[in-house]
Amino acid sequence: MAASNVNRVGAGELSERAQHLLKALIECYIQDGQPVGSRTLARHAELDLSPATIRNVMADLEELGLVSAPHTSAGRMPTAQGYRVFVNSLLKVKLLDSGEVMQLQRQLDPQGTLPDLLGRASKLLSGVTQLAGLVTVPRWERAILRHAEFLALSDDRVLAIFVINDSEVHNHVIHTQRRFAPAELQQAANYLNAHFAGKELQEVRGGLVAAMHDVKETANALMQAAMEAAEKVIDSEQQRPDYVLAGQTNLMGFAEFSDLARLRQLFEAFAEKRDILHLLDHCLRSDGVQIFIGDESGYELFGDCSVITAPYRAEGKVVGVLGVIGPTRMAYERVIPIVDITARLLGAALNSRQ
Repeated sequence: MAASNVNRVGAGELSERAQHLLKALIECYIQDGQPVGSRTLARHAELDLSPATIRNVMADLEELGLVSAPHTSAGRMPTAQGYRVFVNSLLKVKLLDSGEVMQLQRQLDPQGTLPDLLGRASKLLSGVTQLAGLVTVPRWERAILRHAEFLALSDDRVLAIFVINDSEVHNHVIHTQRRFAPAELQQAANYLNAHFAGKELQEVRGGLVAAMHDVKETANALMQAAMEAAEKVIDSEQQRPDYVLAGQTNLMGFAEFSDLARLRQLFEAFAEKRDILHLLDHCLRSDGVQIFIGDESGYELFGDCSVITAPYRAEGKVVGVLGVIGPTRMAYERVIPIVDITARLLGAALNSRQ
């Protein structure tokens, strides 16, 4: 479980008693969201310690920057640095049992379109964790032409049908300078399928430009129509979303996001995408689960958030990232394995589509 920066204090620098109390305090705070007093902490930690001893340990942890007190008479709450020590050294991850894994796997049935699959993965993450779930669109999506057909419509119009990446069908109506006979359209489709099936649409467009110099006028017009269709598909591919987001309204249920102005800024960041995509692109270059707590993300807007991500693979290559965004006060022991196994299951679903 990697961090985005090196923590200043490690668990090894704390006494066993301090580690135990810090762990107990964070578990209490994650559960209740309220500053934890010494008596509550003594009960939860199950240690035979006096309240005065606990207060002394808490004062030491506060001096190290691992806990803070919102008021002088209040209990303590963990800081982002405290969460980092907890996640790196004190956390015991709860592995999912086989039944839970099978339930997640059923929700990631590879049947249907790729956008459907990504949408289900995002909703699965948000539904199971009750946080915001997101999945980036695979980097492989280069729009590979699998099959082309042209059908004559009324007047001087042609319906271009492109099958992209095995399962996605793009239909575009093209206005041509004259009416083409079905045999001419079939000839154009045969030409495309023979020379360009299995190639990227960008390559198809370039190949058609070259072919137009070497064919008859009739075929040239058809190649022009085919190129126009390819450009429309390319344009639509470039307008694809960069990632699929679900469950952002779940965040409204946390006290940490009760400030509506702050919540609005966070939702605007989801819409603008730039900062989130930069963070997710960084995760593409890393192995395994990545955890960013508070300002570790490098963005002030996520100062009250934790972001947990994992890359997902297809054909042995990392092609995207999925994860969750929520408050720093989240059930890490539960969320981390869910993100990890969902990434593995999504990769398996994508491999079965190849």
